[in-house]
Amino acid sequence: MSRSSGVRRWMPAAGLAAVLLAAGCAVDAGPAGAPTAAPGSAASGPSAVAAPVSAASGPSAVASPVPAGGVGPGASPDPVRVPEALRFTGTTLDGAAFPAAALAGRPVVLWFWAPWCATCASQAWTVAEIAPRYRDTVPIVGVAGLGERAAMRDFVAEFDLAGTPQLDDREGALWRRFKVVEQSTFVVLDRNGRIIHQGFLDGESLTRRVAELAG
Repeated sequence: MSRSSGVRRWMPAAGLAAVLLAAGCAVDAGPAGAPTAAPGSAASGPSAVAAPVSAASGPSAVASPVPAGGVGPGASPDPVRVPEALRFTGTTLDGAAFPAAALAGRPVVLWFWAPWCATCASQAWTVAEIAPRYRDTVPIVGVAGLGERAAMRDFVAEFDLAGTPQLDDREGALWRRFKVVEQSTFVVLDRNGRIIHQGFLDGESLTRRVAELAG
């Protein structure tokens, strides 16, 4: 398959000023209330996100704790705090809701890719190979942008990525949230939600880093 290996960049987004009007009542922006974005992002795009985060962002508490290790039969009953970096929701390319808060308490790898990107295609084989192996210890979540939904779904099918969550971020809400300006970019979070790497990783480096995080 022929793909362009060029790099596209998002144009800087204008600052969003949120004005909360409440008659003496506090507003909960935690996962239970699904954080909202300004018009033009959540209202018109697939993801509702909170304020942008940076590598210096630390964990912050939310109203509703999430079971350690996520959800499901194997989840621990001990509550964990959801870090700011995971306080967003998204929609997968299959149309399912994706609450990032369910990943709290574990290291997480976010992979920002584009369907026409030759570098992303070369990395896709590594992601498809290791993601199922570390699904419960170091989840890898794809964030697709800079393309059309049909092309994104074709990319997932071609590289056997269906077993890994792949978010539809055509509007670029999550790319802006994590200040990603080019593909292919990996954002690696530790178990406390701190960004410990943001940038390029080849297949060997990605495999090694995920294995180290898994312990």
